[in-house]
Amino acid sequence: MNVLKNTFTAWCNSHLRKAGTAIENIDEDFRNGLKLMLLLEVISGETLPKPDRGKMRFHKIANVNKALDFIERKGVKLVSIGAEEIVDGNLKMTLGMIWTIILRFAIQDISVEEMTAKEGLLLWCQRKTAPYKNVNVQNFHLSFKDGLAFCALIHRHRPDLIDYHKLSKDNPLENLNTAFDVAEKYLDIPRMLDPDDLINTPKPDERAIMTYVSCYYHAFQGAQQVTCAGRLTHVMSSDQHGNARRKSCHDLRVILLPLFLWRTEETAANRICKVLKVNQENERLMEEYERLASDLLEWIRRTMPWLNSRQTDNSLAGVQKKLEEYRTYRRKHKPPRVEQKAKLETNFNTLQTKLRLSNRPAYMPTEGKMVSDIANAWKGLEGSEKSFEEWLLSEMMRLERLEHLAQKFKHKADIHEDWTRGKEEMLQSQDFRQCKLNELKALKKKHEAFESDLAAHQDRVEQIAAIAQELNTLEYHDSVSVNARCQRICDQWDRLGGLTQRRRAALDEAERILEKIDILHLEFAKRAAPFNNWLDGTREDLVDMFIVHTMEEIQGLIDAHNQFKATLGEADKEYNSIVSLVREVESTVQKYQVPGGLENPYTTLTANDLTKKWTDVRQLVPQRDQTLQNELRKQQNNEMVRRQFAEKANQVGPWIERQMDAVTAIGMGIQGSLEDQLHRLKEYEQAVYAYKPHIEELEKIHQAVQEGMIFENRYTQYTMETLRVGWEQLLTSINRNINEVENQILTRDSKGITQEQLNEFRSSFNHFDKNRTGRLAPDEFKSCLVSLGYSIGKDRQGEIDFQRILAIVDPNSTGYVHFDAFLDFMTRETTDTDTAEQVIDSFRILAADKPYILPDELRRELPPDQAEYCIQRMPPFKGLNAIPGALDYMSFSTALYGESDL
Repeated sequence: MNVLKNTFTAWCNSHLRKAGTAIENIDEDFRNGLKLMLLLEVISGETLPKPDRGKMRFHKIANVNKALDFIERKGVKLVSIGAEEIVDGNLKMTLGMIWTIILRFAIQDISVEEMTAKEGLLLWCQRKTAPYKNVNVQNFHLSFKDGLAFCALIHRHRPDLIDYHKLSKDNPLENLNTAFDVAEKYLDIPRMLDPDDLINTPKPDERAIMTYVSCYYHAFQGAQQVTCAGRLTHVMSSDQHGNARRKSCHDLRVILLPLFLWRTEETAANRICKVLKVNQENERLMEEYERLASDLLEWIRRTMPWLNSRQTDNSLAGVQKKLEEYRTYRRKHKPPRVEQKAKLETNFNTLQTKLRLSNRPAYMPTEGKMVSDIANAWKGLEGSEKSFEEWLLSEMMRLERLEHLAQKFKHKADIHEDWTRGKEEMLQSQDFRQCKLNELKALKKKHEAFESDLAAHQDRVEQIAAIAQELNTLEYHDSVSVNARCQRICDQWDRLGGLTQRRRAALDEAERILEKIDILHLEFAKRAAPFNNWLDGTREDLVDMFIVHTMEEIQGLIDAHNQFKATLGEADKEYNSIVSLVREVESTVQKYQVPGGLENPYTTLTANDLTKKWTDVRQLVPQRDQTLQNELRKQQNNEMVRRQFAEKANQVGPWIERQMDAVTAIGMGIQGSLEDQLHRLKEYEQAVYAYKPHIEELEKIHQAVQEGMIFENRYTQYTMETLRVGWEQLLTSINRNINEVENQILTRDSKGITQEQLNEFRSSFNHFDKNRTGRLAPDEFKSCLVSLGYSIGKDRQGEIDFQRILAIVDPNSTGYVHFDAFLDFMTRETTDTDTAEQVIDSFRILAADKPYILPDELRRELPPDQAEYCIQRMPPFKGLNAIPGALDYMSFSTALYGESDL
């Protein structure tokens, strides 16, 4: 906490000093909200609402709320951080708020190679410190303890400030102090960390180190932007000279134009037809791509709300219906969209290849319909599918448990209500007031037996209340009726307790007690009540429902049942002993003719009741055995399904991996002609589709796995989801390689290069592609050009020539040259291509050397559809001596090879 406090204080002061102020105690100086608002204005460059200048608590809370509202408007969600905690000086909440500000304004905007925030900052550190010995940045805590990483970052950008080779890993304190002093003195980065804390702490706080390292990033990146601005000015100046040279060349062509008037009008018209036909086909492909992309994205947009919905009627039937709908979606609705996505990518790549080969600008889809946008939307769809399926399965488990608990509650409540039926009337009876002495004493003993029985039922009432509470916690759909019934049982139980106490008090008031106590009746009542409760509980346990999912769980239930059966011998002895008491009573009554002696005044239980329940228990034991064995067989069958799925998955998974390796090898190899490679790829494609029945068989087994609620499989590392993804990736890889080979064939045939030339290009490219990544670094590309006969000098002019070539093959400055760009360049260097100047010359021939052309001349020399195409797209000629209807063919020809709506 102290380390964070010191670091965040230093960071805040590095910004507040720009406004001529500072803080000393971070949990005290921000309490009134004034410096907090000032800090946000400095780091954001925006103006916050005017603060309240009062000193009352509500003024401070209002200022802090203004700052927090500004943070939330920047897209930052503040969790459990309120203005009251900041005003009260809560250090933990204040540090949390400052860390949120640092993340948003100092770290979130960091972007390195499409990685942002923490990951981007870590990647930046790794890139900058990679060449340095004893520096391995893997995190923001242990990797910076010895100080070498800080020194390496400074030396990489300012080698004049630190002699890195004199530093030692064994002297971390000196390294840290050196880095912190240099950064403070020359880079204007204040000391935010204590070297002793970093060294003595087993694992330094990464938030403090991230805050300090982000200052390095902003300091050095700002310097690079200034340098880049200077270089841009130099390039613009060079480009102006280049334009001058091009203008001179154009003037030369105008002077030499009469030398080429031998070209016939037919040749000129053919050239224009060829160019316009390519343009029309490209426009058709663009429109088809836009249509397919819009349709696929709209389908994903309509499907996502359904997959993200988590609303049900909280019933098992409703969730099962949703699961069936999801399976129908996976079987019927998604497969056509997978094919549509593959077709969309193939059409896009084909279009871009044709544009490159026809020397046209690359096609840029409308916003939101890029291939990457479609891939991101598809990835989000698959993530929603996975979470939706997991939610459905977990919801089914929860609802099954709820139904089990509800049935258990009903069963126990029914038994309890059967037992309590008539008990209130019995306890409210005043029969003892008209009884004789012996009858009164009998009533008292009967009441004692009832109290014992009442105490024995206490556990059942508590169980009923506990089950009802659990049903409420798990949000059972009919919890209202459950709560009402539970409340009635509890209220009745309280009344029974009160009535029992009042009747006992009334009986105690009667001083006359029965003189003659029937020992046998009393003994029977005492022993029969607990035995009867044991019988009731045993019958409940024997018919109790259970849910298991593994062999271990069912085996545990079987073992517990076997232990219970081992106790039946002792229970049988107890039963015979209790029944023998009744037999002795009957014998005594018959012998002495006692009036009413057969009636037991102490309990309502009889030997017949016990005999019936005991018989029921002995009949339920084998039934329970059978139920457990049935469940055991079910779990054994589930185990067989697991093994069956694992056996098939362990065949399909390696097969997919082997096919993927083979397809990758074909894509990187140069053996055989392009047609042979295309033939082999299509054979692999046919083999993959022929193998599809194995995937479908796995889907059927997987459906059996889901229906059996089998959630774990320890016999294989493959899941159905990974196999589906592998299958789709294999098809995508085959289609991509087929498309690349077809593009190479199209390039070879359209540009007139031979198979030997293409093989030579591929062989040279692969020779310098040591890592088989399909791309070359600038140095590797230069070596490849030299190997193909290019003469690139080692002087300054040679470097200029190479940079010109590099700008052609790597227009986006990615730092790599891919094979497609390399092949296009080599093709253009070895073949003749159409240019804007050639098309202008052709139109000039048709126009009889006029700077404009008339619609009648176009209709006379060109086919009707292409003539109308030119008339609709050519702008009017606005030069000197223009006549009505004159068209500007020069602007039209230039637009064909530059940026335009075409």
